[in-house]
Order: sequence, then C-alpha cells, then structure tokens
Amino acid sequence: MKGFDVLAILLDARFADMLWSGVKMTLVIALASWLLAMSLAFVLLGLRLMPHVVPQRAVQAYVSYHRNVPTLVQLMLWYFGIANLLPGPLQSWLAAHHAETVFAVIGLGLCQAAYFSEDLRSGLRAVSIGQAEAARSLGHGFVSTLRFVLLPQAVRNALPALVNHSVSLFKNSSLAMAIGVAELTHAVKEIENLSFRAFESYLLATVMYLALSTLIMALGLWLEKRTRIAGQGAH
Repeated sequence: MKGFDVLAILLDARFADMLWSGVKMTLVIALASWLLAMSLAFVLLGLRLMPHVVPQRAVQAYVSYHRNVPTLVQLMLWYFGIANLLPGPLQSWLAAHHAETVFAVIGLGLCQAAYFSEDLRSGLRAVSIGQAEAARSLGHGFVSTLRFVLLPQAVRNALPALVNHSVSLFKNSSLAMAIGVAELTHAVKEIENLSFRAFESYLLATVMYLALSTLIMALGLWLEKRTRIAGQGAH
C-alpha cells in the first residue's frame, strides 16, 4: 500500500504538465462561456423589456428551460445530439478544431446566460423609477436611458448575484469532462489512473478548485467595493 505523498505527483514532470494543461483548459472554458453568457444575458434582458408579449414569453421559456434541465444533460444534448444535425462539412471542421471544447463553451454559456439575465433583471428592478424619468426629462430616449443610466446601476445592484453565478459557472466547467474535454477534472482522473494515488490526485483537484473559486470571489468583492456608492452598502 502506498503512503501519502502528494509530491510524487507534483514533482513528476508528466503529471505536473497534465495538471497545468487541465487548469489552462478549465480557465479557457470558464472565461469563454462567461463571455458568451454575459453577452447573451444583456440581449435577453433587452428582449424582456420590450413591450411586446412574444419576446417576453420567449425569454421566459428560455430561462425556464435552462434553469430546470440539468447542465450535464444540456452539454450532452449539444455534443451528442445537436452536433449530429449539423451539415457534414461543419461537423468535419469542428472535429478537427476541438468540437468537444466548442460545444462545452456553447452549452455552459447558453445555460448560464439564463441565470445572468435574471440577475440583471433583478438588479434593474431595484433601480428607482425616478432614474428613468429623470433621464427622459433630460432628452434621453429608451435605448440611451437603458445604456447610460439604468444598466450601470442594474449591474452594480446585481454584482453579488453575478459573482456567485460566475463561481457556479467555473465549477460547472468540470462537467465538460463528460463529453471528453481535457480540463482539470479530466486531467486529475487520468493522473489517478496512472499513478494509483486517488487521494492525492483528488486532493490536488480540491485545492485547485477551491483556490480558483476563492480568487473569483475575491475579485468580485473588489469590484463591489470599487463600484459601491459612497454612503451606501457599507457595513
């Protein structure tokens, strides 16, 4: 029986390289899907604010789907289902350009956009209606009022929830292992199979996920402090 020795993994060049590659892939997936999710969240919010009922109902259906279907199922639907419906040349191109990573980013990004859009909507509802009225009295139209007056305040109000869901997105990147993405969890699994050191392998994964999640939360706290209005929210 092998004794506990985490250095046996860290000091092995092959295992260390696998860990580093896994961390880089995790960060790439998390960042790319976050950018997709946040961009789409603003689009969804804009559609939700339209006076017509059709786009409102469409966004409600979108949010309901992504909040009630497990993220893992959504990833598998994209990789094993939707991918097979694409034209042959596009499938071939994706297969040659890391299709599993592309679909992981799409699946995670589209799913998280539902949560981000609801966070932004809650933040917008917390903005006083007098802000919009004041902007219109100064000659701003609907779009400019939303862009320059309401959305900055909405983002500031929603920042704690956005940070929490950003951490969730980062953690959910581990689900990409299920469709073959060589991210951190996948790398740790491979190391465990090769080294036969299960405890040390998963301990390293735990520490790395904890450290990176804590870093995201610290960045969010810094942003909250930077954007806080003097005299508000101080405890």
